[in-house]
Amino acid sequence: MADPDIKKTSDRNMVRVRIPGSGTFELPVGSKAEEAMKFDTSARRSPVVAVKINNSLEDLKTGINEDCTLEFIDLECDDGMRVYQSGLIMVLNRAALEVFPECSVIVEHSLANAIYGEIKLKRALKDSDIEKIEKRMRSIINGGGGVERFVLTREEAVNLFRQKGMRDKVDLLAYWGPSPVEMIKCGDYCDYALGPVVPDLNILKVFRLRFYLPGFILELPRKEDPLSLPVYVEQGKLANVFFEADKWEKVLRVRDSVALNRVLERGEAADLIRVAEAFQEKKISKIADEIANNIDRTRIVLIAGPSSSGKTTFSKRLAVQLRVNGINPVAISLDDYFVDREFTPLDDRGEYDFESLEAVDRGLFNDHLIKLVQGEEIDLPSYNFITGRREYRGQRLKLGKYDLIIVEGIHGLNDRLTASIPKGRKFKIYVSALTHLSLDNQHRIHTTDLRVIRRIVRDNNFRGYSAAQTLERWPMVRRGEERNIFPFQEEADAMFNSALVYELAVLRGYAGPLLEGITRDSPQYSEARRLIRILSFFDTIDCSEVPSNSIIREFIGDSCFYR
Repeated sequence: MADPDIKKTSDRNMVRVRIPGSGTFELPVGSKAEEAMKFDTSARRSPVVAVKINNSLEDLKTGINEDCTLEFIDLECDDGMRVYQSGLIMVLNRAALEVFPECSVIVEHSLANAIYGEIKLKRALKDSDIEKIEKRMRSIINGGGGVERFVLTREEAVNLFRQKGMRDKVDLLAYWGPSPVEMIKCGDYCDYALGPVVPDLNILKVFRLRFYLPGFILELPRKEDPLSLPVYVEQGKLANVFFEADKWEKVLRVRDSVALNRVLERGEAADLIRVAEAFQEKKISKIADEIANNIDRTRIVLIAGPSSSGKTTFSKRLAVQLRVNGINPVAISLDDYFVDREFTPLDDRGEYDFESLEAVDRGLFNDHLIKLVQGEEIDLPSYNFITGRREYRGQRLKLGKYDLIIVEGIHGLNDRLTASIPKGRKFKIYVSALTHLSLDNQHRIHTTDLRVIRRIVRDNNFRGYSAAQTLERWPMVRRGEERNIFPFQEEADAMFNSALVYELAVLRGYAGPLLEGITRDSPQYSEARRLIRILSFFDTIDCSEVPSNSIIREFIGDSCFYR
């Protein structure tokens, strides 16, 4: 679809391309998008790896056959870093197969600025094996060159992967649909393309591959500084949560979308849902038991986690389990401790930054916590968001012997929020949706993708936002998480994984139509198409099977906690 803002050229052999910030230019029909880069006057610190053509994310080698707007994508954005990561994973697979022809590479999940995975050999993996693979990766990358792209029918692609022993890809192609399969080839390694690929392997120089028992860690740059590798910070607690998720999915025999679809095809969805929900309830019960066993000292529970992690439903289910233990939980809203509006800090755009720790009156908050823990009564504040001031409406609070304060908020894991409370007197819980589900051995589903799909559904159901509006706000949400939540996650006393192995099959029926409504003239079009592609590999589950206390109900509706 041509950009209507571009005046058409009278020469039928030429097309006009508009590059925001640079101008409008003419190119011969059929020119590759990369040929227009000579007109781009943007100051860039990192290589361009893809292009948006009328908001559709494409390879730089895509031909231009009509007037359009081009937006070049470098490594300082999420789209660019996804292209970079997928390129490195491709090279890793090629190198591993060249060093160990009978091996298989399984990409598992992210850890800090890295990806964890495993390499299956006929023996245990050793650190020297990883050294050989990294050396081969660097040799491939230093050799440069592009990645070959070609198109096969689904039947041809199935035969190719079957010949190469890639059973996981053969299985996924059963859910590909009728469209042709776009393929990529790097050396002798072949894969289907789920997005753009790097224009030159030489771009992929910034990485580190190292042994991480029992697999490997592929360290990556960040979009904030894509030309250098940050120091890797060990996240042992988070790694254990992923390990537990991996172990549980092996018990359920649902590691990827194909395995989940087969469960649904056998008519076993209801049983899978019951077992998955029971597992989460057991985890919540264990956390409640741990808190109850230390009730003489622990009187404050702080719950934090990124957006759409299901914190609110988790808090309510934890409260139920605490009551089972004879504990009476009392919720305090951190929002009621906001400073008056004129003292609220401003963000980079000059708008009120309610996510800043400085937006909270920590002095008053800590004073009230100290008094409550020592058995004193306080006058609870209530923040008036219309006037921007704190008010007192006669609501008093005093803790009984078996009462417990629960505080849910983005700063819960940051000890600066509760600096006056000794660590032994508070219990911090990190909640996030750490999905371990993948599409195949090489294509994982990012935890952020699951959360944004959840948020799209919730925002539409309860906040009146369209999918495009949610996607537009998402980068700002992510920046707040990077600043206020993720740096403190390892400070948690307990971690709860709110992801459910079956939920994408439920969410597809809700999120799919909302994302389909985003048209090509929207800046969110390419992200919508990427998420639609992920959801397309899942069959759907009737939401009637989902219990009323499920965390998923927080997003799709009909939760027993919100009636």
